[in-house]
This record gives sequence, structure tokens and C-alpha cells, in this order.
Amino acid sequence: MLNKKIIKHTSRLPFDSPWFIIILFSVLGLIGILNHSMWRDELNPWLIVRDSESLSDLIANIRYEGHPVLWYFSLGLLIKIVDNPIIMQVFHLGLTVVSVTLFCLYSPFNYQQKFLFSFGFFPFYEYLLISRNYAFSMLFVFVFCTVFSSRKITYTYLAILLGLLANSSAYGLLVSFSLSLTLLAEFCFDSEHRQQYFSQSQKYDLFLSIAIIIFSFILSIYIITPPTDSYLYGGLNNGWLLKLDIRHLLRSISRIFGAYLLIIPQHKRWLDLIICATIAILIVILTLIKLSKKPVTLFFYIIANSVIFAFTYFRFIGMPRHFGHFYLVLIAALWLGSYYQDSLVILKKFSVRPNSIIFFPKWHYIVLMLILYVQFIGGIYNFSRDLVVPYSASRETVQYIQKAGLANEFIVASRDANMAPLSGYLNRKFYYPEIQKMGSFTLFKKGRKEVEQADILSQINSLLKNKDEQKKILLILNSKLNVNRKDFKIVPIKDFQRGWLDSERYYLYWVDEA
Repeated sequence: MLNKKIIKHTSRLPFDSPWFIIILFSVLGLIGILNHSMWRDELNPWLIVRDSESLSDLIANIRYEGHPVLWYFSLGLLIKIVDNPIIMQVFHLGLTVVSVTLFCLYSPFNYQQKFLFSFGFFPFYEYLLISRNYAFSMLFVFVFCTVFSSRKITYTYLAILLGLLANSSAYGLLVSFSLSLTLLAEFCFDSEHRQQYFSQSQKYDLFLSIAIIIFSFILSIYIITPPTDSYLYGGLNNGWLLKLDIRHLLRSISRIFGAYLLIIPQHKRWLDLIICATIAILIVILTLIKLSKKPVTLFFYIIANSVIFAFTYFRFIGMPRHFGHFYLVLIAALWLGSYYQDSLVILKKFSVRPNSIIFFPKWHYIVLMLILYVQFIGGIYNFSRDLVVPYSASRETVQYIQKAGLANEFIVASRDANMAPLSGYLNRKFYYPEIQKMGSFTLFKKGRKEVEQADILSQINSLLKNKDEQKKILLILNSKLNVNRKDFKIVPIKDFQRGWLDSERYYLYWVDEA
């Protein structure tokens, strides 16, 4: 009956209604996220929250992750409701649905653009199916854009949003910093806005807003700064790059191209890097000209891209979920531009006649539509692929372990960093050879070291000798076992290789003394 009512009401919606996009997105999103097989980057934070012994222990563990606290505290609340990671997926779906709802109902884009964006790569795949803290970026940026006009009366709402954004991820911090500078620039240079604000705002509103932003930034920076014994620098493979490297510079510029058009060039091929970087620069120039009559949003677009680009070059080249923030900045800049009347201040300052750039907005519209269509194709393709090919072989492996009655066996699992999905789904700890003790989540810090398969078998030998009651061990590896020992009887059980991530294909063995 409920399904019939939903279908009946949905059928009444005109196809050009934003609610049609929202409902279609929500239904497909629910199907996709419940079908999605989670991987280590999704379940490792869940395990950190689940298995940290206290609040102080939780914060200490988070600092090795390179992310602020907001996502982890959200998971803490979810775990108190239901100790099952599926609730994390449903919560993540809710974040993305709210983001798309705000975009469809309040953004200045036309219906076609809203439809293409909503089912694009980042909203429909990267920030929907993969349950990570990056969905917060899209949510808080879009809420910020929705309530942006409230700054004429109070900055408190925007300050809270900027604080939440800053504590969602390192990239959220960069975007939050850029938006904060934009608000500051407008406040300092727009006397009319400043007078209007002071005539309508509460006495302590400005000081309270500044305090919220400063506190939020300090908290975020403190948490994402890695401890001294972290050997991945909070999740990164190396430190700062403080020299000029032309190839790396082109790779960093090409990340803007990847954010817009979803193609990441081969870093070893100079021609690919040069072409992609050139196209990215041309798109940015077109956008700058498009925003030239909106000084405030032009400022934001320049600052945000500069800050994220600097981080990309000097610190971390990033993956799509990271440099996707370039795309969010583009959408946010165009959205915020709708709040302002055209101004010729910048054009006059550079002695540019308005008629000389009359064709550039048309070209920008064509490029924007090209970006949206590419994003749409990428979103549909990756969403559909995830329905057919599991992202990770983790869930299929766990289903077999449970069905075969192996869930309560003593399990040795390696590589530990790739075992978080199994630990999360099974809701139990394994023996990790990398730390030589029972564990669930992985922290890249002192005391943990990578091990070879021969070392794993040596530790299993010690476990069998030290535990009289332990007759055999279930060994789970994420690569095929290619070593053997004469004093062991190793029997392959089953392997699970059907997964998009080659690092999360699992091999099960019984290990017993010969």
C-alpha cells in the first residue's frame, strides 16, 4: 500500500519539478548505498569510534587520521543508536539528499543544470555511495549558499556553518577559510553592506561570530596536525614539497581539470599533463571573466582555488574525493554570484570595456554545460558499476564467513589496513601481525610495521605453541599466500576476488600444525 501511494504521488509530479529530481535521487541513492560494499576508508573511522576506550583515547586516535572530529563524533552518536555500520550509510545518504535538496530548491541554476549536477560524479557517486566525511563539505557549502543573505542581519549562522565545515575535513577547512576571508573582504570594503549590518544586527553578533570561527579553526588545525610518531603525516605519504617541480606543478594544475572533467592525466606523460593543465587554466580564466562583474564572488573563487591548489602542490596531490572541492568551489562561486548585482568596478580598474567581454559569458555557459554533462556521464557510469561490481570484496567475504560458521574462529588477518571492512561487518577484532596483537582499526604510527608472509607464518607458529587450546587458525590475507612451511598444514578455503579494489580481495586459509 505504501509503495502504491508513493508511486501515485510521484507520478503526479511534473518532470520539470525540482522535487522529481530530489525523489528520484533519494530512491536511487537508497538502492545504491545499501548495495555498496564498504571499504577500509569507510569502516576504519567506524572502528576507531567503536573501539576507542574513552573520549581522550578517541581524540588521540583521530589525530593519526588527518581529519577533524566532526565525522567521528557523528559516528559516535550513531553507534549509540545502532551498533551496525549500515546506519552510517543511511546517515551519509541523508547528508547528500539534503545537499541535493538545497541545491535543487534554492540554487540559481536552471532545471537542466540542476538535474545534471545532482546525478553527476561527485553528488551521485563520490559523496553519496562512499561514506566519508567529505559529504559534509557539499552539505555545509550548500547550506552556506542558501542562507548567505542572512549576513545582512547576523553573521552567527554563517559562522556556525563555517565552523562545522572547518571541522569536516582538511579540504573543508581550506574552503571555510576562503569563505571567511570573503566575508571579511566584503565587510571591510563594502561600506553600504557594513552600515546595513550594524543597523540591524545585535550588539555582540560580530564578536560572537569571529570567536566561533577562530575557535573552530584552532580546533581543526590542532586535530589534523599529526602526532610526532605518525609516519604517514596524518595519512599522507610524505611531507611538504618546498621546491619548484614543473612536472608536479602540471600534475597539480591537472587536478583542477580532473575535478571539472574527471580525467586524470598520466603523470609520466608530459603531453597529457600540458594539454590537461592548459585546458584547466582556460576554464579558470573563463570563470574569472564570468565573475568579473561580481567582485565578492570573484574574490572567493580566486582565494579558494589558490588555497586548495597550494595545498595540492605543496602537501598532497590528492584523489577525486579531495580535489573534487575545486568543483564545489566553482558551483558555490556561481551560486553566491546570484546574490549580487553586476558591478563594473573591476573592469574599470583594468580599463576593460564591458562590450569587449560580451561573448565570454556565452562561452562559459557552453563550458559549464560540458562540465555538467561529463560529470553526469561519470556519475551514472560509476553508480551503475557499483551496482554490478562490488567496490570491495569485503561484504561477500563476510557473508561467506558467517554462513560457514567461521565468525567465532581465532582469526589472523593481514594486511591490517585492508581488514577494517571485515572487522567492521563482523563486529569483532582480529589478530594483526603488523602490531602483534588483537585489533580492529589501523593507525599508522610507531609500533606498527609492515610484515612479509613469512613473518605472518612465524607469528602463527608462536600463537599455536603458546595456546594449547588453539588447534588451528583461520588466516585471512588480501593477497594470495605464496610461501609455505613444512611444519604447517595450510589448506585453502576460498578466495574472493570480485571487487573493484585490488587491495581488498581476500583469501582464506586454515593453518594447523603438520
